[in-house]
Amino acid sequence: MTFSLNEGDLKFPELDENNLLGDIIISVETAQRQAYNLNHNLEKELMMLLIHGLLHLIGYDHEEDRDNKIIKVKENEILDTFDL
Repeated sequence: MTFSLNEGDLKFPELDENNLLGDIIISVETAQRQAYNLNHNLEKELMMLLIHGLLHLIGYDHEEDRDNKIIKVKENEILDTFDL
C-alpha cells in the first residue's frame, strides 16, 4: 500500500533531499503468497512491490490501460537494473 503525502498535488512532484513523498507498506505474508503464485522468489516480489509503490509516489498510476502499460514498462526497466 502506498500513502502519498502529496495527494491531489502535482502528478509528478519535484524531488529534492528534503521532500518526503509518503509511505509504502508491504505485507511480507502477501508478498510470499504472490511470489509463490507467480513462481519467483520473495526477494524479487518485495523488490517489485517496492518499485511499484515508489512509482505511485512519484505520480505514476494504472487506472487506464495506457497508464498500466507505462507503469509496467517503468517497473521492468528498474527491476532489470537489480538483475532479479
